[in-house]
Amino acid sequence: MSTRFVSVDRQSPILMPPSLQEWLPEAHIARFIVEIAEGLPLSAFKVNWKGTGSAQFPPSMMLALLVYCYATGRFSSRIIEDATYTDVAVRFISGDTHPDHDTICAFRRENRHAFRQAFVKVLAIAGQSGLVRKVGGISVDGTKIKANASKHAAVSYERAGQLIERLALEVEQLERKAEEADSVPLDDGLSIGEEIVRRQDRKASLERARQVIEERYEQERRTAQQEYEKKMAEREAKRKQPKGKRPRGKDPKPPPETPPGNRQHNFTDPQSSIMKAGNGKHFEQAYNAQAGVDTEGSMMILGCRVSVNPNDKEELEPTVSSVESSARTPSYILADSGFFSEQQVAAVQGNGGPTVYAATGKKKHGRTVADLEKREDSPAPPEGTSLTERMRHRLSTREGREKYKARKYTVEPVFGIIKQAMNFRQFHLRGHPKVESEWQLVCLAYNFRRLFTLTVGPGGRGFFRKAVARA
Repeated sequence: MSTRFVSVDRQSPILMPPSLQEWLPEAHIARFIVEIAEGLPLSAFKVNWKGTGSAQFPPSMMLALLVYCYATGRFSSRIIEDATYTDVAVRFISGDTHPDHDTICAFRRENRHAFRQAFVKVLAIAGQSGLVRKVGGISVDGTKIKANASKHAAVSYERAGQLIERLALEVEQLERKAEEADSVPLDDGLSIGEEIVRRQDRKASLERARQVIEERYEQERRTAQQEYEKKMAEREAKRKQPKGKRPRGKDPKPPPETPPGNRQHNFTDPQSSIMKAGNGKHFEQAYNAQAGVDTEGSMMILGCRVSVNPNDKEELEPTVSSVESSARTPSYILADSGFFSEQQVAAVQGNGGPTVYAATGKKKHGRTVADLEKREDSPAPPEGTSLTERMRHRLSTREGREKYKARKYTVEPVFGIIKQAMNFRQFHLRGHPKVESEWQLVCLAYNFRRLFTLTVGPGGRGFFRKAVARA
C-alpha cells in the first residue's frame, strides 16, 4: 500500500474571501476586542483635532491593534507592524491597513487615558454580565518586571562618590597641564579643553545621580525613623513594667542619615531600580508591577499600578486605592507578608475601610499534622494589643485561614499568565509614567483575554453583546 500525503500546492492562485468579516470565525477574540474598542468615545484618545497633515488611523482601531497584540505576546512596535501584513487576525483588526512602527509607538506612549477608559469599560461589561460583583474581596500582590535598561548602566552611591573625586583630580591635572608651556602633549586627536569638558560633564552627571539617590533615600529614612521611634517607645514602656516583662535583646538602631553605599542610579532609566527577582537569588534593573485581583471567581484585575520601590512594605494602601471604585467596593483585602506594615494596614482599615488579611511573616509550604487537626479559634487578643498580634490572631481563625487561602489561586496565577502565557517579561517604555501606562495596557489585555474566556462560548456571544450595550 502506497503512502498518501495531503496535497500542498503553493503555485495555484488562491483568493482570500472578499469580505473581512469572513476572515475569522465568529467567536474570535479579535472580534471581541474590536467590538469593545469601537464603543469608546473619541474624546478618550489623543487626536490631531486640527486635521492637518496626513490622514490619521482611527484611534479605536489602534487601541484594538495594541490590545490584541499584547494579549497574544507581541509587544515590539516593529513586530506589531509586521503582523499587519502576516497575521490574518491583525489584518482584520487594522482593516488591511498598515500603521508603521513609529505611529504604533507614539500611540502607545501618548494614550494612557484611553487605556484607563478601556480598562473601566471592560470591568463595566464584566459587572453587567454578573462576572464581577460590586462588593467582595481583593487579592493584592506585586511582581518584578525588567526595565528597558541594563543594570550595567548603573552606578552605586559609594562608587559615584569615588568617581567624582577622581574626575575632580583629573580636571585639576589637565588644567595644570594647560598652563605649563613645556608639558607633555596628549595623543594625536585629543585636546586638553575637550578632555576637561568631558570630565566635567561626567562629574555633573554623577553628582545628579547621587542627589537622586539621596532624595529617594530620604523618603525611606523618614518612614524607617518613624518605625524606629515607635519601637523605642514600646521598649521604654516595657522597661517601666515589672522585671519579667522588660524588653529582651538589643535596642534597634536608628536609620543612617546618608544612603547605604550600594544604593544605585541607572543612567538609561533613572526611575527604575535594582531589585531582587525570581527566587531572590539574582538582581535585575526593574520596576515593581502591582495588581489587585478579584477573589470572587472572575480573576479579573480590578486595579493596577507600578512602584519604583524594591519591596512591598509601602505598597498596600496605594495598590488598594488603585482599584476601580465603580467595579468593586472591597470588603476585605488579602496580601502576603511582604505587604505587612502596621502603618499601611491601619491606613487601609481606617474610617470603615476593608478588613486586611496579611501574613505577618513567612510560613513554610505544606501543612503539618497539627494544621490538619480540627481546633477551636483561640480567644481574641485583649484591648491594647499591637496590630501585629491582632493580625496573627485574625489569620489563625477558621475564617482567616479560609479567606487567606484564596490568595494563592487568585492573584498569583494572574502574574503567571501575564509572564508565561502572554510572555510579558520586560517593559518597552522608559520612565515611571510611561511604564505605568504600559502596565495598564498589559492588564487591559489580560482582562480582555479573561472576559473573552468567561463570556464567549455556546450561547455566550449574544449575552456578551447585551452587556456591551448596557455598559
